[in-house]
Amino acid sequence: MSENDTLPKLLLEHARLRGDRPAYREKDLGIWQTWSWSETEKEIRNLSCGLKQLGFERGDKLAIIGDNRPCLYWAIMAAQCLGGIPVPLYQDSVAQEMKYVLDNADIRFAVVENQEQTDKLLEIREDCPKLETIIYEDTRGMNAYQQEFLHCFADVQQAGKEYDQQNKDFFETSIAQVSNSDTSIILYTSGTTGVPKGVVLSQDNLIQASRSSADFDHLSSDEEVLAYLPMAWVGDNVFSIGQAYVRGFCVNCPENRDTVLNDLKEIGPTYYFAPPAVFESILTRVMIRMEDAGWIKRKMFNYFMEHSRNVGTDILDKKPVSLMDRLIYALGSLLVYEPLKNNLGFTRLKLAYTAGEAIGPEIFTFFRSLGINIKQLYGQTEATVFVCIQPDGEVMADTVGKAAPGVELKIADDGEVFYRSAGVFQEYFKNPEATAKTKSEEGWVATGDAGILQENGHLMIIDRAKDVGKMKDGTLFAPKYLENKLKFFPFIKEVVTFGKDMDFASAFICIDMEAVGNWAERRNLAYSGYTDLASRDEIYDLIYECVESVNVDLARDDKLRGSQILRFLILHKELDADDGELTRTRKVRRNIIADRYQPLIDALHDESKTHCSIETEMTFEDGRKGTVEADLRIMNLQKINTPVHAKAA
Repeated sequence: MSENDTLPKLLLEHARLRGDRPAYREKDLGIWQTWSWSETEKEIRNLSCGLKQLGFERGDKLAIIGDNRPCLYWAIMAAQCLGGIPVPLYQDSVAQEMKYVLDNADIRFAVVENQEQTDKLLEIREDCPKLETIIYEDTRGMNAYQQEFLHCFADVQQAGKEYDQQNKDFFETSIAQVSNSDTSIILYTSGTTGVPKGVVLSQDNLIQASRSSADFDHLSSDEEVLAYLPMAWVGDNVFSIGQAYVRGFCVNCPENRDTVLNDLKEIGPTYYFAPPAVFESILTRVMIRMEDAGWIKRKMFNYFMEHSRNVGTDILDKKPVSLMDRLIYALGSLLVYEPLKNNLGFTRLKLAYTAGEAIGPEIFTFFRSLGINIKQLYGQTEATVFVCIQPDGEVMADTVGKAAPGVELKIADDGEVFYRSAGVFQEYFKNPEATAKTKSEEGWVATGDAGILQENGHLMIIDRAKDVGKMKDGTLFAPKYLENKLKFFPFIKEVVTFGKDMDFASAFICIDMEAVGNWAERRNLAYSGYTDLASRDEIYDLIYECVESVNVDLARDDKLRGSQILRFLILHKELDADDGELTRTRKVRRNIIADRYQPLIDALHDESKTHCSIETEMTFEDGRKGTVEADLRIMNLQKINTPVHAKAA
């Protein structure tokens, strides 16, 4: 076993070997601030000793709540250096959602970003009697808070600095006592089908998964990553902590969530992860801007992008391409591709990953044709991310790649995907029944996903195993597959489909306000807000074309032809995590949708109805709750029985 077999030990190693190299950057008030590895070690040392002064003991749990900030990453590491266990929470969770995790995880200490997160904990503190100490980093608005259990982050570090001076060997001794089998972190699942489960990952889980994946993609200490995804998500813990500590590269934190794309341009990362929705949003913005451009620029853009779609991915994958095509592509790079990548902040990008949902083939091809090595991976919290990964030169839009290094795959008779690896989680915290149901004694983990393992070793994910069903005529119904095909269109943000045990498939659709709003403004279509815009006939016609296009594709598939969507409506409100309709990772909570919108589902499958009235409670941006009423139109489509071109809308 390597001497540096834990993250705290790697911290000391990087401070010794590359102490003057950047470890963290954060943009604050428009200025980037940098901390080297040696400075980072001192920050974590002081915080660890400060926590010790406050009574933090080995095995204690430390909640971490806030946006991506160096100080919060330091808090995660400070807890681990003391033999404690960090438990990051989703920063946009409301107080009542946090209460379950705080209570279930036996949280004694919490480090939060600011007044907003402090207030959430104060609201539920009486219901979380084990929560003893809250440490806040941002002092703005905190002057009037006089509770003895509240502490300023800087004050805790100062007390820790003094403790360290009086106990010279404490920090190093504490780190030496942390073993690779110790719990590294507890990450709670999003709770799509029930209460969240605490996934217990060991130091070895994170080290092994991070090291093997970094080796696979040849990551070095020179990488630059942008940390903007929730710290409670396993991906951020691997990309921004595990791999960063294994390789010693720099993690950059944006100023806030609204400035991510601008900060991305300034940093120019070499290694980047984003869910499909982010890449979809980037492409939508590009296409909107091109519509605003002059006709010469539009014509040049369209010509070279068409050429890149034909040869760009082959050039990226080092496949044979004619000299003439290479020369045209080189000219396109000079005039279009490189300026576009520079504008997006992707000039230095060597590797990008996407995961979580299927990404549209046209979106995938767009970025790869620009020369951006974007790949898909398939992972789970229980796997410390990596289950499948796409090797260079074997990148396809319809699969999630081959088994990641050190991962074994198998498909059960019912189509469910199973895996085992060094990254497999230890257990669900205080939930042995769920652990036994998910993880076998031999270490095989049930993913809950239905998939097909192709002859070339690539895995194709169809849907959640429990959601795959049959329609009345026996046609396979895979709701997520249909939803992802519809979400490939920039005008569609969310979709929920229905069809299991039914005569035909139907759908709720939420429009993308930015893309559809821009489309409407170009046509001088006035509207007062989302509900008004979503009800317009012109928007229904626009979405009709998208749905019909998907039906055309389905008509070409003998197994899925019967699952064409024959009726749909556009919801009067966006599906919202604050309303319980989505998880914090934007996964649809199907049971809640079914209960809340049952009258709409019934109307969709009653072919005599063309409208349906609904009154729904919703949460506004300022936290207030109210109701919204609407009379929703239901749109019909004709089933396409043979694989022909789409009919006119």
